[in-house]
Amino acid sequence: MAIVDRAAEILLSGGVIAYPTEGVFGLGCLPHDVDAVRRLLQIKQREPAKGLILIAADVTQLSGWIDLPDAALLPDPDINNPVTWVVPAGSKTHFLIQGDNDGIAIRLTTNPVALSICTAVQSPIVSSSANLSGQPVADNQQQLRRQFRSLVDYVVPGDCGPSMGASEIRILATGAVLRPR
Repeated sequence: MAIVDRAAEILLSGGVIAYPTEGVFGLGCLPHDVDAVRRLLQIKQREPAKGLILIAADVTQLSGWIDLPDAALLPDPDINNPVTWVVPAGSKTHFLIQGDNDGIAIRLTTNPVALSICTAVQSPIVSSSANLSGQPVADNQQQLRRQFRSLVDYVVPGDCGPSMGASEIRILATGAVLRPR
């Protein structure tokens, strides 16, 4: 798939992309590239203390980013009701990803485009909603391109789904809901 190859090439060279996820469009980069993470935060006008979400194709991509005694404890993703889990942060996790939070927010993605990108780069990617901090999220490709084409290195074609809206955020250890759907 040419669009996935292009997105992967940009991410691997330190770029920032806008791309579809399960319920909203996201802005992303590789989480180990601190310069790219800083740039993403600048684009969003977001305070680093808030932290960011990582999405991954599978739990093995989160090795080193999370510190779960048994990564199998992470629930399988629900294609219709995506959940972002807050789990203990691993040794790879930089402050710009974790922020002032007690853990790191992660999600196993089910969106085919986002899943293919994670697979192509063999890494989790940052997933932060495609909006300026405090503003509404871009809700279609036209709006996404209008808002972010000049700010990111590539706007990945594709549709969000199958869910609608931002994912629920829960603490894995307690099940407590930090952000409802």
